[in-house]
Amino acid sequence: MKWDYQPAAIDGVPDAFARAYSIMMSGRQGPIYMCYDAGLQEAALDHEVPLPPPGAVRVPAAPAPDPVALAKAADALAAAGRPVVIADFTARPPYGWDHVIAIAETLGAPVWDCNSRLNFPSNHPLNLSMAPKECYDGADVVLALDIADFEGPTHARDIATRTVVNMVPQTATWIDIGFTDVEVSKWSMDYGRTFHAHHRMTADPVIGTAQLVALLQERIGGNVNLVGKIGARSAEIGKVHERLRAEWRKEAEEQWDKVPMTVPRLALEVWREIKDEDWVLSAGTLHQWARKLWNFDRPYRHAGRELGTGTQIGISLGVALANKGSGRLVIDLQPDGDLMYDAGAPWMAAKYQIPLLIVIYNNRAYYNDWNHQIVMARTRGTDPSRAHIGMDLFGPAPDFAGLARSMGWWAEGPIENADDLQPALERAVAQVKNGKPALVDAVTQHR
Repeated sequence: MKWDYQPAAIDGVPDAFARAYSIMMSGRQGPIYMCYDAGLQEAALDHEVPLPPPGAVRVPAAPAPDPVALAKAADALAAAGRPVVIADFTARPPYGWDHVIAIAETLGAPVWDCNSRLNFPSNHPLNLSMAPKECYDGADVVLALDIADFEGPTHARDIATRTVVNMVPQTATWIDIGFTDVEVSKWSMDYGRTFHAHHRMTADPVIGTAQLVALLQERIGGNVNLVGKIGARSAEIGKVHERLRAEWRKEAEEQWDKVPMTVPRLALEVWREIKDEDWVLSAGTLHQWARKLWNFDRPYRHAGRELGTGTQIGISLGVALANKGSGRLVIDLQPDGDLMYDAGAPWMAAKYQIPLLIVIYNNRAYYNDWNHQIVMARTRGTDPSRAHIGMDLFGPAPDFAGLARSMGWWAEGPIENADDLQPALERAVAQVKNGKPALVDAVTQHR
């Protein structure tokens, strides 16, 4: 929570609500919690409660970066041989997407999209997300835009040894524009290690990138050598991007006829069904396979990654409710284990007529934990065949289609053979277009 408060008197409620809204909507935006004493709520109201003055600004203007610090950052980026852009919450407002594109294209720099929000088009030639070696090799200047935890996208983690390795060259210069030190809780410790950037600015990243682009254009301007250097760099990164996309597509088509279906084939089958729709992906990405194979060409295509086990179904219902009446098709690639933590959640969609397509990514396991037990068993020399204990979801297997139907959904499944999936998806999409929630249970390989 960004802020919590409990007004002691009824006269303090409107003022507290106004402050709550202002705090909630100021960057970096986040939730607030208001608590009202039961006695205060139930007491008789015996006088007029004053409201905030009409015409008052509800949210303060966003902060801009310090001009001197920004100029130094522009100098470093203009002189860079291999700059990299990392975007985390930059496109929280939809127009932030355009500014990430602008800064990347101005620099000819690869972009790593952390996926807290959809920050950058997946098919853009400068997108090297999910390819750390190709993205970070030779990086000499890294521009971090509203990054919550700089280690996550820049370090490789070994779950067996609990060690991390930095993928960015140690000699790189770091530039931080955003709200890194604003959203910090002394209690929950939900932040990473201190980000020791060389140029740091607490500022709105959209304002910062717009001003940075202007400064860079001044520096690049008529510098023919620099213009040529940026053009060559962009072309080279574009070739790498195309190679990666081709490799991912080829990998996805391997073991095409496997039963149960592979996770990449599930991603491709869903894409084939929805690619001509005006679609929105809610939270999960099938272990990044949707990001590797789909074309995320609009800032609203994806709400950003899930926030941990048990969160995806709630996020998906919120995304679907926000898009209700827009004509967009909202898809939730819903892990089975995640839904088990809140199996009653689908009732909300039926109760409030929220159109949502759920495709169950059903590997019949809490497989993140299962896989961790396998890694630890091999590391310690114990029996990996016992790693499933407490982690599997079979014997009996939950009937997710039956669960959904019991709550008023249209549902089909379980489907193990991907050849049978397309007709079911077509029927499900037709239901959602008619304003109803629909679920298709697709059984896959573990990973």
